[in-house]
Amino acid sequence: TLARRRMCPLGWLGVASMCLGTLWAVPAQERRKAEKPKADLTLYENLDLDNYDLTLDNYGEILDLSNYEELYDYGDVAPKIEVGTLAPRPKDPKSLPDRGETTAGTPKLQPPSGAGPVPPAPIPRQGEADSAPPGLPSCLLCLCLGTSVYCDDADLEHIPALPPDTTYLYARFNRIGAVRASDFSGLEKLRRIDLSSNSISWADADAFRLLPSLQELLLPENRLTALPELPRSIVRLDARLNRIPSAGLRPEAFRDLKQLQFLHLSDNQLDFIPVPLPESLRSLHLQNNNIQTMHEDTFCDSQDQGQIRRALEDIRLDGNPINLSLFPNAFFCLPRLPTGRFS
Repeated sequence: TLARRRMCPLGWLGVASMCLGTLWAVPAQERRKAEKPKADLTLYENLDLDNYDLTLDNYGEILDLSNYEELYDYGDVAPKIEVGTLAPRPKDPKSLPDRGETTAGTPKLQPPSGAGPVPPAPIPRQGEADSAPPGLPSCLLCLCLGTSVYCDDADLEHIPALPPDTTYLYARFNRIGAVRASDFSGLEKLRRIDLSSNSISWADADAFRLLPSLQELLLPENRLTALPELPRSIVRLDARLNRIPSAGLRPEAFRDLKQLQFLHLSDNQLDFIPVPLPESLRSLHLQNNNIQTMHEDTFCDSQDQGQIRRALEDIRLDGNPINLSLFPNAFFCLPRLPTGRFS
C-alpha cells in the first residue's frame, strides 16, 4: 500500500504533462487567429447603410477614399529594399557597360557568319528628298498624321515629295524659295496649302491651277511679285505681305473663280482694285497698298440700281491714298461701306 501511495503523485504528473502537450499541439495558425485583435468598429460609424444606393453620380459621396491607405496596413505586403543593393549611376556615360556585354566581361553576341549587321534606315538630308524611296519621303522630314503633312519650321528649301493622298500641307516658317509645277503634280485630294512665312519669290504659272480639290491657298509673308493662275475650286486666297504689283495679276484673274469667298491681298504694291470680282466674294482685304482711284462699277452695276450684293460685307481699303467719298455711287449695292478714308 505504501508503494501505491508513492506512485499516485507520479500518475497525476503524467496526466498533467499530456494535457499540456495537447495544448501546445494547437496549430500556430489557429493561435494567430485567436490572438488577432478585433477590428476597430469606430472607423465604420460614419457609413450610412440605410440608404446605400450606389450609382456613378453619388459614388464619390458614399465612399470616402481619402483615408483608404490609413485603414489598410501594407507593411507586410510591400517588399523591403535594402540600402546599398543598387549600384549608383556613373557620372560619365562612357563608363556605362555595353548592353551586349555581361558584368563578367563576356563579349556580346555576334551575328552568324555570313550575315552582316542590319544598317538603320537612312534619313535623307536636306535636298535629298527626291532621291528617297518612293512612298512617303516627306514623312522622313516632316510629321504625317493621317492625310495631313506638317513641315513647319523644318529648315526646308523646297517642297518635299508628298504622299499621293495628302489633303492638308503645312510648310510654314521655312526657307522655301520657289514653287514648281511638279511639287503638287497628281495630288488630286489636296485641299489646303499653307506656305506662310517662307522666302518664295516666284511660282510656276501652273503650280496650283491643276489641283481640282484645292480650296485654301495661304501664301502670306513671302516675296512674290506675281500671282500664279488659280484653280476654280479655290475658296480662300491669302497673299498678304508680299510684293505683288497690279502688273503681277493676270487680267480678270478672279472673274471665273465662282467659289472664291475670301481674297486677302493687303500689304502689297497694288495700284488698283482687281476687277471684276465674283459674286461669291464675302471678304476683300486690300489695305496698305497704293490704290488711288476706282471705277463706279468696281463693286456695283451702275446700270442696275436694284442690285444688292449681300455676301460682300467686309471690304478694307484703309491705308491707301484714296478718298472714298469721291465715289459715292460705287457702294450703293453693298450691305455696308468699305473701311477706308472718306475725307
